[in-house]
Amino acid sequence: MTNVFIEYLIEPWPWYTAGIMITAVMAGLIFAGKSFGFSSNMRTICAMGGAGKSISFFDFDWKGQSWNLVFLIGSVLGGVIAMLLLNADVTPAISAQTINDLSDIGISVENTLNPEFLFGMDALSNPKTWAILLGGGFLVGFGSRYAGGCTSGHAISGLSNLQLPSLIAVVGFFIGGLIMTHFLFPIIF
Repeated sequence: MTNVFIEYLIEPWPWYTAGIMITAVMAGLIFAGKSFGFSSNMRTICAMGGAGKSISFFDFDWKGQSWNLVFLIGSVLGGVIAMLLLNADVTPAISAQTINDLSDIGISVENTLNPEFLFGMDALSNPKTWAILLGGGFLVGFGSRYAGGCTSGHAISGLSNLQLPSLIAVVGFFIGGLIMTHFLFPIIF
């Protein structure tokens, strides 16, 4: 019986499992009167570190947001557990069109979601990689602050609360993703 359960955990779960879990978490948060967002953790961490002494944005009662840090820690631990213990070594199914599109711009995916030349440790020796990481990090940080939240905050929490600004932000996220994928990504690589 134990082996069957372990085998079940190791095998990839159906896609809808995540939707059911997200729905359960969001229902709990709505009933508790809380809103969810991942980027707000950065503000909480900065406030914990004392950034509120010099920047008014970080001057707030961070203890009221400490529950969100549990989610952050759980996300990191969940990823580590999934990678180390629940890895079934299943080759992802990548469409032939995607493989052709990437090979047209010089990227060989070799049936992996994380090509070694982009995500391997050797990539960190390339200044272009550092420029992309720093530029992308800046844009994500600026964008989430400017939009009043991140993709998870708007798409999961905001839409479940039927907030019009979140719908507008999510439409903007998708438009930005399409522009990046079809226009900027081929230029960068």
